[in-house]
Amino acid sequence: MREFTRPEQISLSINNEPRNVVVYPGETLLYTLRGDALGLTGAKPGCENGDCGACTVLVDGVPVKSCLVLTAEIEDRDITTVEGLNQAPIQQAFLDHMAFQCGYCTSGFLMVGHALSQHVDRADEDRRIEWLRSNICRCTSYQEIADAVAAACNGLD
Repeated sequence: MREFTRPEQISLSINNEPRNVVVYPGETLLYTLRGDALGLTGAKPGCENGDCGACTVLVDGVPVKSCLVLTAEIEDRDITTVEGLNQAPIQQAFLDHMAFQCGYCTSGFLMVGHALSQHVDRADEDRRIEWLRSNICRCTSYQEIADAVAAACNGLD
């Protein structure tokens, strides 16, 4: 683990693109992604303590809450944000099943659903529920979200 007390330039791989950014001690990945240097605002600040999942991104293909991860800890790892999904089946499934209302939590659910579809072949309902528990939606039914994730994971329409 690196120690530093002033800003330092580090290398990140974000959405398959190498990026160099200046980060401060204690700067979270959420703050770095949303900052002026990167401008990737898909990960949302919600609770900022790891409960809601609105800030979820993938690090080496695994969902992480970017509000809880220091940017310096993930140097040289692969980060995927919602902006990097590029027409992933989960995106169309959310549209087809109208799995959003205000949309604030949607990017986090998309990232979890995408990761699940990549890691678990034909995820059953229990597995989908287990993965989706990491995220909170405050304004719509979870049924549409669950249906969209099921469709993306199991190739349903």
